[in-house]
Amino acid sequence: MRRRRRQRLIPLLVVVLIAAVFIALQLGGSAAPRTSAPATTGHSSTTGTTSPPSSTTTTVPPPPYEPPSVTPKIAPALAGEGKWVAMDTWDPGPPSVLTTTFRSDPTQPTIVAYCAWIRTSTTQLALYLGYEGPGATPLNRGPEMVPQSAWPRLLTTFNSGFYEQDSAAGFYTHGTLYFPMIKGLATVVAYSDGRVDIIDWEGGSKPGPGIVMARQNLPLLVDGGQPTPLSASDGDWGVTLGGVPAVWRTGLGIDAEGNLIYVAASDQTSASLAQILVDVGAVRGMQLDINPEWPILITYGGPDAASPSIFVPNPASIPQRFLSPATKDFFAVYQRVPGDTTTPW
Repeated sequence: MRRRRRQRLIPLLVVVLIAAVFIALQLGGSAAPRTSAPATTGHSSTTGTTSPPSSTTTTVPPPPYEPPSVTPKIAPALAGEGKWVAMDTWDPGPPSVLTTTFRSDPTQPTIVAYCAWIRTSTTQLALYLGYEGPGATPLNRGPEMVPQSAWPRLLTTFNSGFYEQDSAAGFYTHGTLYFPMIKGLATVVAYSDGRVDIIDWEGGSKPGPGIVMARQNLPLLVDGGQPTPLSASDGDWGVTLGGVPAVWRTGLGIDAEGNLIYVAASDQTSASLAQILVDVGAVRGMQLDINPEWPILITYGGPDAASPSIFVPNPASIPQRFLSPATKDFFAVYQRVPGDTTTPW
Protein backbone atom coordinates (compact mmCIF):
# COMPACT_ATOMS: atom_id res chain seq x y z
CA MET A 1 0.00 0.00 0.00
CA ARG A 2 2.78 2.35 0.98
CA ARG A 3 4.68 1.53 -2.28
CA ARG A 4 1.64 2.34 -4.45
CA ARG A 5 1.16 5.71 -2.72
CA ARG A 6 4.85 6.57 -3.33
CA GLN A 7 4.51 5.53 -6.97
CA ARG A 8 1.54 7.89 -7.41
CA LEU A 9 3.38 10.82 -5.76
CA ILE A 10 6.45 10.68 -8.04
CA PRO A 11 4.62 11.68 -11.27
CA LEU A 12 2.81 14.45 -9.37
CA LEU A 13 6.11 15.85 -8.08
CA VAL A 14 7.56 15.77 -11.56
CA VAL A 15 4.61 17.78 -12.91
CA VAL A 16 4.91 20.34 -10.10
CA LEU A 17 8.65 20.68 -10.68
CA ILE A 18 8.21 21.20 -14.45
CA ALA A 19 5.52 23.82 -13.79
CA ALA A 20 7.78 25.67 -11.33
CA VAL A 21 10.65 25.74 -13.80
CA PHE A 22 8.38 27.06 -16.57
CA ILE A 23 7.01 29.82 -14.32
CA ALA A 24 10.54 30.83 -13.22
CA LEU A 25 11.68 31.09 -16.83
CA GLN A 26 8.73 33.28 -17.71
CA LEU A 27 9.28 35.60 -14.76
CA GLY A 28 13.01 35.84 -15.43
CA GLY A 29 12.50 36.62 -19.12
CA SER A 30 10.08 39.48 -18.43
CA ALA A 31 12.43 41.04 -15.87
CA ALA A 32 15.53 40.92 -18.09
CA PRO A 33 16.31 44.20 -19.88
CA ARG A 34 15.85 44.32 -23.62
CA THR A 35 18.55 45.73 -25.83
CA SER A 36 18.38 46.77 -29.42
CA ALA A 37 21.06 47.45 -31.93
CA PRO A 38 21.73 51.12 -32.66
CA ALA A 39 19.83 52.51 -35.61
CA THR A 40 21.99 52.83 -38.68
CA THR A 41 21.47 56.55 -39.33
CA GLY A 42 25.06 57.48 -40.08
CA HIS A 43 25.47 59.01 -36.58
CA SER A 44 26.78 57.23 -33.47
CA SER A 45 24.22 56.54 -30.76
CA THR A 46 24.66 55.31 -27.20
CA THR A 47 20.97 55.12 -26.39
CA GLY A 48 19.72 53.19 -29.33
CA THR A 49 17.42 56.11 -30.27
CA THR A 50 17.83 58.66 -33.08
CA SER A 51 18.01 62.40 -32.41
CA PRO A 52 15.65 64.74 -34.26
CA PRO A 53 17.31 66.63 -37.13
CA SER A 54 18.87 69.92 -36.04
CA SER A 55 17.09 73.07 -37.22
CA THR A 56 19.08 75.92 -38.84
CA THR A 57 17.98 79.45 -37.87
CA THR A 58 18.21 81.91 -40.79
CA THR A 59 19.12 85.44 -39.69
CA VAL A 60 17.67 88.06 -42.00
CA PRO A 61 19.88 91.17 -42.08
CA PRO A 62 18.12 94.47 -41.41
CA PRO A 63 17.35 96.59 -44.48
CA PRO A 64 19.88 99.30 -45.35
CA TYR A 65 19.38 102.50 -43.41
CA GLU A 66 17.41 105.26 -45.09
CA PRO A 67 16.64 108.67 -43.59
CA PRO A 68 13.22 109.29 -42.04
CA SER A 69 10.83 111.52 -43.93
CA VAL A 70 11.09 115.22 -43.20
CA THR A 71 8.15 116.37 -41.10
CA PRO A 72 6.09 118.91 -43.08
CA LYS A 73 5.80 122.31 -41.44
CA ILE A 74 2.71 123.39 -43.32
CA ALA A 75 -0.62 121.54 -43.34
CA PRO A 76 -1.88 120.08 -45.48
CA ALA A 77 1.37 118.71 -46.88
CA LEU A 78 1.91 118.71 -50.61
CA ALA A 79 2.01 115.40 -52.46
CA GLY A 80 5.36 113.76 -51.71
CA GLU A 81 6.53 116.62 -49.52
CA GLY A 82 9.36 115.47 -47.25
CA LYS A 83 9.46 111.97 -48.78
CA TRP A 84 12.87 110.80 -49.96
CA VAL A 85 13.16 109.57 -53.55
CA ALA A 86 16.12 107.56 -54.91
CA MET A 87 17.89 109.31 -57.78
CA ASP A 88 20.33 106.51 -58.65
CA THR A 89 17.97 103.65 -59.42
CA TRP A 90 20.40 102.49 -62.12
CA ASP A 91 23.03 101.85 -59.46
CA PRO A 92 22.84 98.29 -58.01
CA GLY A 93 22.57 97.94 -54.27
CA PRO A 94 20.89 100.22 -51.76
CA PRO A 95 20.15 103.76 -52.99
CA SER A 96 23.08 106.12 -52.48
CA VAL A 97 21.51 109.45 -53.43
CA LEU A 98 18.01 110.45 -52.30
CA THR A 99 16.31 113.82 -52.67
CA THR A 100 13.29 115.56 -51.25
CA THR A 101 11.76 119.01 -50.97
CA PHE A 102 9.70 120.65 -48.26
CA ARG A 103 8.40 124.09 -47.36
CA SER A 104 10.69 125.13 -44.56
CA ASP A 105 8.97 128.29 -43.26
CA PRO A 106 5.27 128.28 -42.25
CA THR A 107 5.20 132.07 -42.60
CA GLN A 108 6.46 131.92 -46.20
CA PRO A 109 4.82 128.94 -47.93
CA THR A 110 6.34 129.75 -51.33
CA ILE A 111 9.90 129.02 -50.12
CA VAL A 112 11.04 125.47 -50.91
CA ALA A 113 14.06 123.75 -49.38
CA TYR A 114 15.88 121.31 -51.68
CA CYS A 115 17.64 118.46 -49.88
CA ALA A 116 19.85 115.56 -50.97
CA TRP A 117 20.95 112.68 -48.74
CA ILE A 118 24.15 110.82 -49.67
CA ARG A 119 25.02 107.37 -48.27
CA THR A 120 28.71 107.59 -47.40
CA SER A 121 29.27 103.83 -47.01
CA THR A 122 28.64 103.21 -50.73
CA THR A 123 30.08 106.41 -52.20
CA GLN A 124 33.29 108.37 -52.56
CA LEU A 125 33.34 112.14 -52.09
CA ALA A 126 35.80 114.03 -54.29
CA LEU A 127 36.77 117.71 -54.46
CA TYR A 128 37.91 119.60 -57.57
CA LEU A 129 39.18 123.09 -58.27
CA GLY A 130 37.56 125.24 -60.92
CA TYR A 131 39.59 127.40 -63.27
CA GLU A 132 39.05 130.33 -60.86
CA GLY A 133 37.84 128.91 -57.57
CA PRO A 134 38.80 128.60 -54.82
CA GLY A 135 41.56 131.04 -55.78
CA ALA A 136 44.79 131.68 -57.63
CA THR A 137 47.53 129.08 -57.12
CA PRO A 138 50.81 128.16 -58.84
CA LEU A 139 50.00 124.46 -58.28
CA ASN A 140 48.45 122.17 -60.85
CA ARG A 141 44.69 122.78 -60.75
CA GLY A 142 43.80 119.33 -62.02
CA PRO A 143 40.96 118.62 -64.47
CA GLU A 144 38.70 121.49 -63.29
CA MET A 145 35.78 119.19 -64.17
CA VAL A 146 34.65 115.62 -63.58
CA PRO A 147 37.34 113.63 -65.42
CA GLN A 148 35.81 111.58 -68.20
CA SER A 149 37.47 108.44 -66.88
CA ALA A 150 35.22 108.72 -63.79
CA TRP A 151 31.93 109.32 -65.62
CA PRO A 152 30.88 105.62 -65.48
CA ARG A 153 30.43 105.81 -61.68
CA LEU A 154 29.34 109.45 -61.26
CA LEU A 155 26.26 109.84 -59.03
CA THR A 156 25.90 113.55 -58.23
CA THR A 157 27.76 116.87 -58.21
CA PHE A 158 27.19 120.01 -56.14
CA ASN A 159 28.68 123.41 -55.36
CA SER A 160 31.47 124.03 -52.87
CA GLY A 161 32.28 127.11 -50.77
CA PHE A 162 33.59 130.66 -50.99
CA TYR A 163 36.48 132.10 -52.96
CA GLU A 164 39.65 132.46 -50.89
CA GLN A 165 39.57 136.22 -51.41
CA ASP A 166 36.17 136.36 -49.71
CA SER A 167 36.97 134.04 -46.82
CA ALA A 168 40.32 132.32 -46.28
CA ALA A 169 39.90 128.58 -45.73
CA GLY A 170 41.83 125.33 -46.09
CA PHE A 171 41.64 123.35 -49.32
CA TYR A 172 43.24 119.91 -49.67
CA THR A 173 42.65 117.31 -52.37
CA HIS A 174 44.52 114.75 -54.48
CA GLY A 175 47.45 114.84 -52.06
CA THR A 176 47.96 118.58 -52.55
CA LEU A 177 47.46 121.36 -50.01
CA TYR A 178 46.30 124.32 -52.10
CA PHE A 179 45.46 126.56 -49.14
CA PRO A 180 46.47 125.92 -45.49
CA MET A 181 43.97 124.67 -42.95
CA ILE A 182 42.72 127.16 -40.36
CA LYS A 183 41.89 126.17 -36.79
CA GLY A 184 38.28 126.69 -35.74
CA LEU A 185 36.69 126.45 -39.18
CA ALA A 186 34.00 123.98 -40.24
CA THR A 187 35.59 121.31 -42.43
CA VAL A 188 34.21 118.50 -44.55
CA VAL A 189 36.79 115.71 -44.35
CA ALA A 190 37.21 112.43 -46.23
CA TYR A 191 39.43 109.82 -44.57
CA SER A 192 41.58 107.08 -46.05
CA ASP A 193 39.30 104.41 -44.52
CA GLY A 194 36.33 105.75 -46.51
CA ARG A 195 34.62 107.72 -43.74
CA VAL A 196 33.37 111.26 -44.29
CA ASP A 197 32.66 113.82 -41.56
CA ILE A 198 32.05 117.49 -40.88
CA ILE A 199 34.16 118.73 -38.00
CA ASP A 200 35.44 121.78 -36.18
CA TRP A 201 39.08 121.78 -37.34
CA GLU A 202 41.46 121.53 -34.39
CA GLY A 203 44.53 120.33 -36.25
CA GLY A 204 47.46 122.12 -37.81
CA SER A 205 47.81 123.88 -41.13
CA LYS A 206 48.25 120.61 -43.04
CA PRO A 207 46.04 117.51 -42.85
CA GLY A 208 47.55 114.32 -41.46
CA PRO A 209 48.22 111.13 -43.45
CA GLY A 210 44.78 109.66 -42.70
CA ILE A 211 42.97 112.46 -44.57
CA VAL A 212 42.49 112.37 -48.35
CA MET A 213 40.29 115.47 -48.76
CA ALA A 214 39.43 118.54 -46.69
CA ARG A 215 37.49 121.69 -47.56
CA GLN A 216 36.80 124.49 -45.06
CA ASN A 217 34.21 127.28 -45.15
CA LEU A 218 33.46 129.52 -42.14
CA PRO A 219 32.72 128.07 -38.64
CA LEU A 220 30.22 125.32 -37.87
CA LEU A 221 26.64 126.40 -38.54
CA VAL A 222 25.14 123.39 -36.69
CA ASP A 223 26.69 121.46 -33.82
CA GLY A 224 25.18 118.85 -31.51
CA GLY A 225 22.04 118.79 -33.63
CA GLN A 226 21.32 122.47 -32.93
CA PRO A 227 22.10 125.79 -34.66
CA THR A 228 25.26 127.30 -33.21
CA PRO A 229 25.00 130.67 -31.41
CA LEU A 230 27.01 132.27 -34.23
CA SER A 231 24.38 131.18 -36.77
CA ALA A 232 22.16 134.00 -35.47
CA SER A 233 24.72 136.63 -36.51
CA ASP A 234 23.90 137.00 -40.18
CA GLY A 235 26.73 139.41 -40.95
CA ASP A 236 29.31 136.70 -40.19
CA TRP A 237 28.18 134.44 -43.02
CA GLY A 238 29.27 136.20 -46.19
CA VAL A 239 28.56 139.22 -48.33
CA THR A 240 25.13 138.93 -49.90
CA LEU A 241 23.93 140.23 -53.23
CA GLY A 242 22.38 143.64 -52.66
CA GLY A 243 23.30 143.51 -48.97
CA VAL A 244 20.04 141.78 -48.00
CA PRO A 245 20.25 139.10 -45.30
CA ALA A 246 17.95 136.55 -46.94
CA VAL A 247 19.42 135.13 -50.15
CA TRP A 248 20.01 131.76 -51.80
CA ARG A 249 22.16 129.74 -49.42
CA THR A 250 23.51 126.20 -49.45
CA GLY A 251 24.80 123.98 -46.68
CA LEU A 252 26.26 120.55 -46.01
CA GLY A 253 25.53 118.45 -42.93
CA ILE A 254 26.33 115.04 -41.48
CA ASP A 255 23.64 112.92 -39.83
CA ALA A 256 23.96 110.65 -36.80
CA GLU A 257 24.64 107.66 -39.08
CA GLY A 258 27.56 109.41 -40.80
CA ASN A 259 25.79 110.26 -44.05
CA LEU A 260 25.94 113.62 -45.85
CA ILE A 261 22.99 115.96 -46.36
CA TYR A 262 23.11 118.82 -48.86
CA VAL A 263 20.51 121.61 -48.58
CA ALA A 264 19.70 124.70 -50.64
CA ALA A 265 16.91 127.26 -50.49
CA SER A 266 16.14 130.81 -51.57
CA ASP A 267 15.46 133.67 -49.16
CA GLN A 268 17.55 132.23 -46.33
CA THR A 269 19.38 133.91 -43.48
CA SER A 270 22.23 132.07 -41.77
CA ALA A 271 19.85 131.15 -38.94
CA SER A 272 17.11 129.77 -41.20
CA LEU A 273 19.64 127.73 -43.19
CA ALA A 274 20.91 126.23 -39.93
CA GLN A 275 17.34 125.29 -39.01
CA ILE A 276 16.82 123.54 -42.36
CA LEU A 277 19.92 121.44 -41.69
CA VAL A 278 18.56 120.52 -38.26
CA ASP A 279 15.13 119.72 -39.72
CA VAL A 280 16.62 117.16 -42.11
CA GLY A 281 18.65 115.44 -39.39
CA ALA A 282 22.09 117.05 -39.43
CA VAL A 283 24.05 116.78 -36.18
CA ARG A 284 26.82 119.02 -37.52
CA GLY A 285 26.71 121.31 -40.51
CA MET A 286 28.44 124.07 -42.43
CA GLN A 287 27.43 126.74 -44.88
CA LEU A 288 28.64 126.35 -48.46
CA ASP A 289 28.22 128.97 -51.20
CA ILE A 290 25.53 131.67 -51.22
CA ASN A 291 23.83 134.12 -53.63
CA PRO A 292 21.73 133.16 -56.67
CA GLU A 293 24.47 132.24 -59.17
CA TRP A 294 26.18 129.42 -57.31
CA PRO A 295 23.73 126.93 -55.68
CA ILE A 296 23.52 123.78 -57.77
CA LEU A 297 23.12 120.02 -57.36
CA ILE A 298 23.01 117.73 -60.39
CA THR A 299 21.97 114.07 -60.48
CA TYR A 300 22.63 111.60 -63.28
CA GLY A 301 20.08 109.18 -64.70
CA GLY A 302 22.55 106.49 -65.69
CA PRO A 303 26.23 105.56 -65.87
CA ASP A 304 28.62 107.61 -67.99
CA ALA A 305 27.01 110.82 -66.66
CA ALA A 306 23.86 110.05 -68.64
CA SER A 307 20.78 112.27 -68.44
CA PRO A 308 22.13 114.98 -66.09
CA SER A 309 19.34 116.79 -64.27
CA ILE A 310 19.50 119.96 -62.18
CA PHE A 311 17.75 119.32 -58.86
CA VAL A 312 18.24 122.79 -57.39
CA PRO A 313 16.58 125.27 -59.79
CA ASN A 314 19.20 127.66 -61.09
CA PRO A 315 18.67 129.54 -64.37
CA ALA A 316 22.37 130.48 -64.37
CA SER A 317 23.44 126.83 -64.75
CA ILE A 318 23.16 123.99 -67.24
CA PRO A 319 22.96 120.24 -66.49
CA GLN A 320 26.39 119.66 -68.06
CA ARG A 321 28.01 122.27 -65.81
CA PHE A 322 30.64 120.02 -64.23
CA LEU A 323 31.25 117.83 -67.30
CA SER A 324 33.36 120.62 -68.77
CA PRO A 325 35.72 123.05 -67.00
CA ALA A 326 33.87 124.83 -64.18
CA THR A 327 34.41 128.34 -62.88
CA LYS A 328 34.43 127.46 -59.17
CA ASP A 329 35.47 124.44 -57.18
CA PHE A 330 32.87 121.71 -56.62
CA PHE A 331 32.21 118.27 -55.11
CA ALA A 332 31.55 115.05 -57.03
CA VAL A 333 30.11 111.85 -55.59
CA TYR A 334 31.03 108.49 -57.13
CA GLN A 335 30.15 104.87 -56.61
CA ARG A 336 32.75 103.55 -54.19
CA VAL A 337 35.46 101.21 -55.40
CA PRO A 338 36.34 98.92 -52.45
CA GLY A 339 39.78 99.67 -51.07
CA ASP A 340 40.37 102.71 -53.30
CA THR A 341 40.10 106.27 -51.95
CA THR A 342 42.21 107.87 -54.69
CA THR A 343 40.48 110.91 -56.17
CA PRO A 344 39.78 110.45 -59.89
CA TRP A 345 41.97 113.06 -61.53
